[in-house]
Amino acid sequence: MLRNTIKELSTTILNNQSDFDTIKNTIDEIHTHYLETTNIRDLGDGMQHMAAVPTASGMALSLNHAAACLLDYRRTAKFLDGMVTLIREKQQQHPNETINIFYAGCGPYAPFITLVAPLFKASEVQFSILEINASSIKMAEELINALELTEYVTAYHNADAVTFQIPDAKKYHILFSETLDALLYRESYVPILWNMLPQISDNCAVIPNNVIVQASLTYPQKEGEDTRKEKEAAVILDVREAVKVNDGTKSLPQSFEPITINLSGDEKYHTMIVDTKVHIHNDIWLHRNESSLSIPLEMEIVYPLEAPNVTFFYELKPSVELKLQN
Repeated sequence: MLRNTIKELSTTILNNQSDFDTIKNTIDEIHTHYLETTNIRDLGDGMQHMAAVPTASGMALSLNHAAACLLDYRRTAKFLDGMVTLIREKQQQHPNETINIFYAGCGPYAPFITLVAPLFKASEVQFSILEINASSIKMAEELINALELTEYVTAYHNADAVTFQIPDAKKYHILFSETLDALLYRESYVPILWNMLPQISDNCAVIPNNVIVQASLTYPQKEGEDTRKEKEAAVILDVREAVKVNDGTKSLPQSFEPITINLSGDEKYHTMIVDTKVHIHNDIWLHRNESSLSIPLEMEIVYPLEAPNVTFFYELKPSVELKLQN
């Protein structure tokens, strides 16, 4: 029974968080099962499956690209660890209650249902799914049915998470929305939280819990040093801080407040590095270069400086992206 196989493979990932080879081999095996079950490979590279889907603010991944996210190994392993840990915490906080999870942006594999649900009884966890891509949600439903997990899913919604009003929103214990990219470029994680956080209850937990975009400055490497010294320059965007101003009555702004970094002074720097730090849950983070979500942007600083100030601002309309001016 495929459901039992996936349960064993998920358990292997959870029990081997520090063993990358085991994680990779296990996720590859899961991916093979999912490919065989969904026949996603047979869809080919048709534009309808390769093209990103526009949302009210930002873009949603195409069916093929969303499926490929499973193979971002540390990302999948750490999100799985965070999700299962959080469900168990919520069970402790709410004994004898079914833990309700709202899953925004599931893609065709809905991995944080299909890998998570087999570890629990349907009386313990229930999922509601939201996905803007009609092809993705259809395939996710087919995979969930094939894994005999239908009884774990309360509702399927084919809609835009940036504007969606969650039915009975206060009942949810967990909001899961893995809708982000490095530097929070293009995808809709920020607008989704802007829309959904005011709807859910105050004690509803969110995964990922937060994303911080941070700039650091490196010094020229000295002879005999193994690595360049580095210092934090500024937090460009702390998502939870930025979105908490919305009580549900405010519309999404054009952009957030700009952050300016001054490079003049006695110190000479080699590069500026912009990191995306993804806080999943508790002490579970995605660190630099562990995932496609945490690939840094590194820019050389050339002296003499043409302009001493570098200003970052996070734009939300007409498109979602981090912009730089100097």
